[in-house]
Amino acid sequence: MDNRWEENSLLSIREHAFLYLKEMILEGQLRAGERLIERELAGKLSISRTPIREALFRLESQGFVKTVPRKGVVVSNISESEVVEVFTILASLEVLAVKLAAQKMDQETQKELDYKIQELMELEEKAEENFNLEHIQMNRLINKASKSPKLMEILSGLIDYIHMAANMGYETPGRRKESLREHIDIMKALRDKEAEMAEYLMRIHIENSKKAYITYIKNIKAKRNKKEKLIST
Repeated sequence: MDNRWEENSLLSIREHAFLYLKEMILEGQLRAGERLIERELAGKLSISRTPIREALFRLESQGFVKTVPRKGVVVSNISESEVVEVFTILASLEVLAVKLAAQKMDQETQKELDYKIQELMELEEKAEENFNLEHIQMNRLINKASKSPKLMEILSGLIDYIHMAANMGYETPGRRKESLREHIDIMKALRDKEAEMAEYLMRIHIENSKKAYITYIKNIKAKRNKKEKLIST
């Protein structure tokens, strides 16, 4: 057994299980569509099924895997080129969402935004791992504020891509906090009905997210190539 698993702390084992499976997916050792069976993974890593189950839950919350009816948990089928294409689409759709949100802003939505802004500002002071679950909630609140059911439906179809790309980009040091601050600024502009500012800030956010994702993918490829060279020598 890999010595990284020789830990007394259950929390440490959980974290190792999560990071191990995530790395396997990102490096292509677990391929898109491949079933992930708790019993087999637990046996392979010589640990109980509980940390595996929790690792799979975290991976699903981040878009790396998904639960398919009558099949179970499988690796998400999302390629690098698809994610880059999604960023291009988001540059139009999410900018449109904030434009509509600013134009249709009402007191009820302003209150929701004020509450969320305060919550996120408090979150800024906490550990970065607390940010992951907030990303999709922030996007949903902004998209909901557009009051365009059809636009929300289209954007919800991209949720796996958005979440996975964001979490990969978060591996870039400081990106989580930067992204959180960008969302806060966008919501402040929306609350104040500053449509042009909200559009501008959303464009910047999407471009920064795209850059962080591409940087992470390049680092993964460099790491993979280095490993392959070591194996071949």
